[in-house]
Amino acid sequence: MQQQEIVNFLEKYFVSNHCEIIEKQQGYMTVQLTIEIDKLLMNRPFYWTYVEKTNGTPNPMKLTLITDRDKTSDEIKGDFIHFGAPRLHQIFESTKKLASYIRLYQHTTVTTGNTALFPWLGLNVKVSFKCDRKRDILMSLGIQLINGSIVEGFQEQLEQLDLRPKIPDLAYTMSPLIKPQSGVNRLQQYIRGFVETQEHTWADEARKRWDEDLALLNSFYEGIDEKPESYTIEKEALREQYEPKVLVEIINGGLFYLTQNTIQ
Repeated sequence: MQQQEIVNFLEKYFVSNHCEIIEKQQGYMTVQLTIEIDKLLMNRPFYWTYVEKTNGTPNPMKLTLITDRDKTSDEIKGDFIHFGAPRLHQIFESTKKLASYIRLYQHTTVTTGNTALFPWLGLNVKVSFKCDRKRDILMSLGIQLINGSIVEGFQEQLEQLDLRPKIPDLAYTMSPLIKPQSGVNRLQQYIRGFVETQEHTWADEARKRWDEDLALLNSFYEGIDEKPESYTIEKEALREQYEPKVLVEIINGGLFYLTQNTIQ
C-alpha cells in the first residue's frame, strides 16, 4: 500500500464518519474527531465515563496524521502513518465496528426506461507475510455474482461512483447466479493463487535465522540431558517469533448493485 493510497483511505474514512478535516497540507492532515471516533481511536475510557456520568460537555480530540516522514519535526506533532503503523492498524480495526458490511446501489443520470443493476460482492482484505518481520498488502477485490468475473482495485473504482443505500427510481436488480458465500470462497481461492505467485525467499531467510538462534539456544544447554522448563519456553518463543505465516484478514465487504459496464 503506497503512501498516496493511505492518504486517500484516511480522507475517505474520516469524511465517511463525519469527522471534519480542519487542515490538510502536503504530507499531513489534522482532523476533528467525533465522539464515536474519539472513543474508538483515542483510548480515553475514563474521560468518557466521567463525561457521561456527570452530563459534562464532551470534548472530542483533534488528531494529526503525518504521511510524509520529512514533516515530522518540532513544528508538526502527530502520528507518522505508514502501512504497518499501529495507528493505521487501529483505524483498520475500527472499520469492523463501524461498517463491516454494506449494501449500496449505483445512481445514474438515466431518467427514462428501466436500468438493470448487476450484483457485485466486494471485499477489502489484508494479506500479511509474517515471521520475525512483517509485510502487509492491502487488496480490494470484487466479483460479479452473475458471470463470476473478478477484478482488483475494486474499492478505487467504487470511489468514483455515486453509491447510495436506496435503490434508484427506474432501476431493478439482477438476481445473482452465484451465492454470496460462494463468491467469498472464489475470492479466497483467488487470494491463495496470489500468495502462491509471490516471492518466498523471506520465509527461507526466516527459517535460517530461526536455525541460527536455535543452535545458539542449544549451545547454552549443551551437556544437560534433561532440559529444564526454561529451555522449552525459550524454544517455543523462537518458533512463535520466526515461523513463517501468511495471514489473510477480511477488513470489510459489501454487496454493490452496479450498471453493466461500470467495472472494468
